[in-house]
Amino acid sequence: MSLAGAHQHCIPSASELVYARPSLRSHPDLKEKLALVIPTLREAGNLPALLRRVREALDLLGQSYEILVVDDDSRDGTVDIITAIAREDARVRLLVRKGQTGLSGAVLHGWRHTDAAILGAMDADLQHPPELLPELVAAISSGCDLAIGSRYASGGALGRWNPARRLLSSAAVWMTAPIQKPDLRASDPMSGYFFVRRECLEGIAFRQQGFKLLLEILVRARIRSLKEIPFRFGRRSRGASKANLKVACDFGRLLARLYRTRFSSRRTMPIESFVRQEAD
Repeated sequence: MSLAGAHQHCIPSASELVYARPSLRSHPDLKEKLALVIPTLREAGNLPALLRRVREALDLLGQSYEILVVDDDSRDGTVDIITAIAREDARVRLLVRKGQTGLSGAVLHGWRHTDAAILGAMDADLQHPPELLPELVAAISSGCDLAIGSRYASGGALGRWNPARRLLSSAAVWMTAPIQKPDLRASDPMSGYFFVRRECLEGIAFRQQGFKLLLEILVRARIRSLKEIPFRFGRRSRGASKANLKVACDFGRLLARLYRTRFSSRRTMPIESFVRQEAD
């Protein structure tokens, strides 16, 4: 299945054609609530501009939404900034985790604190353009289970990355190809900018550590259709990258675990809610 470009149709897999169930997707006039989680760690300087642009983009949709900022106890003024914004707009909420770090865990923490049917994630460093949000949500509203902001789809770009970083990123994407579902293979499985239907995640315990939740969703969730929307990866305006050796090791462990899951015996895996924290 080709995933090139933003104008492709959302193509269902064979399983969706057989097992499609009635839902709000069959009634485009009924708009589902969505929740966007923004994990933060020392990103206070970006938040006023980011939340202004995010709300402007989501307001265009004309549907119920909430924004959950999940902060890993930054102590950089994030609490004061979000609290002030939340006083003016009840759709903005702050959740503070203490003694915990990791983007995947922060996103899952936010999703556990909302009843929205459509769940999203984006970074706080302004490298994910908020103006793409309406296109991502539109893909879900049109019937897709998963919509991904993609740097690798036709029309997307990595931005001003140096050759070494580009090579490492391409190699990481290449290593995920064997464990992705053959008929639902994303070109940017490492993206942190996406929306997914809650019903596709229920009953699955996802790994709390690490930074590559989307990859685990692609491999383990009940995704029947997806669409990638291209975007150009922006420059970080403030703060510092969280990429380090620990992040690389976490990715290696996740990759090994997903290879075992994908190619091990076909025994039924324990059914556990994705709302539970998984010990790993």
